Amino acid sequence: MLQVSVLRENTELVLAGLAKKHYKTAEADVAAILELDQRRKQLQTDHDQAQAEANDLARQIGGLMKSGDKAGAETLKARTATLKQHTKAHSEELAQVEEALQQTLYKLPNLPHGSVPEGRVAADNEVVREGGTKPELPADALPHWDLIKKYDIIDFELGNKITGAGFPVYKRQGARLQRALINFFLDEARTAGYDEIQPPILVNEASGYGTGQLPDKEGQMYHDKQDNLYLIPTSEVPITNLYRDEIIALDQLPIRNTGYTPCFRREAGSWGADVRGLNRLHQFDKVEIVQITQPENSYAALEGMVAHIEGLLQKLELPYRILRLCGGDMGFTSALTFDLEVWSAAQARWLEVSSASNFETYQANRLKLRYRGEGSKTQLLHTLNGSALALPRIVAALLENNQTADGIRLPEVLHAYCGFEKIG
Repeated sequence: MLQVSVLRENTELVLAGLAKKHYKTAEADVAAILELDQRRKQLQTDHDQAQAEANDLARQIGGLMKSGDKAGAETLKARTATLKQHTKAHSEELAQVEEALQQTLYKLPNLPHGSVPEGRVAADNEVVREGGTKPELPADALPHWDLIKKYDIIDFELGNKITGAGFPVYKRQGARLQRALINFFLDEARTAGYDEIQPPILVNEASGYGTGQLPDKEGQMYHDKQDNLYLIPTSEVPITNLYRDEIIALDQLPIRNTGYTPCFRREAGSWGADVRGLNRLHQFDKVEIVQITQPENSYAALEGMVAHIEGLLQKLELPYRILRLCGGDMGFTSALTFDLEVWSAAQARWLEVSSASNFETYQANRLKLRYRGEGSKTQLLHTLNGSALALPRIVAALLENNQTADGIRLPEVLHAYCGFEKIG
């Protein structure tokens, strides 16, 4: 959530940033926020003045009663009753104004970092670098949705039977490959200095608002209305919310956590190859890395996270590229995002497998996540997260890129984790 002080003191810069993100109602929403904030301040001043006068009159009434001036005391009591009515009215309107201000602030996305390129769609994203070598497959190479049937390692029909579309069943070597990748990603994160967390996969409404999934992504989250809980779309939500309403000591920073969870997203895809097979699911496995750090260190931390994710792709021997997302293709809460994509040889297309983002103070302001700096003054922290990695498209690329006449060759780094060197 953007800070009101930033909107008030840097209005034109805020409007330019929102325009870069193609936020359509920026001028109206910013104007409404500034007007509500001004009304909030006036109401607070009026309330405080009325309360101060009432307190002063209470002291005077006591003195008049002691001196026997009951008439004078009664006059002041009448004024005190009027002031109490005023303070009550101020309090009620102040609560309404603060709620309206909060809800309008929730609507505004984060401002993009200065390095974010202009653009509206994915084609406008900037390619930062590429790595690895694209394999040359024979003419009869199969896409992963045919390979999983051939080797009977993932079953979409069974998943559809017991749940619905987008909930696959992993079997035999497919199930073992899933577990191997999760363990490999977690081990690599721990080696890189991240502490492992196993969080709940259901979160409350406050957690959804804390990291910005609510209200922006409410329609994409599975919601249990009876208990008002949400299935997580990413472990970023519970892991970051561990520190909601906290003041972090300097010697605890930076916080670096990793966690594996299943993730759940209602997002409905169009028909076609773009969403076929493992390309888009409603339930999928992912290992996440999360950092919380001082503002001056956050962009160095983001570079380190991208390098860590890039290292995973190199060890998996997958051709990849790194993109800096343009303003129109960025997430709602992000100030700067790098997407990492792998080459899917049989589909002849790039598949996104990770996003690494710096949210600056946007989430921390919602979370009231602070640290105490010099002079004992509290300041907002910066939060960051990245997928390290999401499994479905990694599996798709591994299957397609490594298919041979006698099975699917797995990268050496996974042999010990899987207990086998090839599928088939």
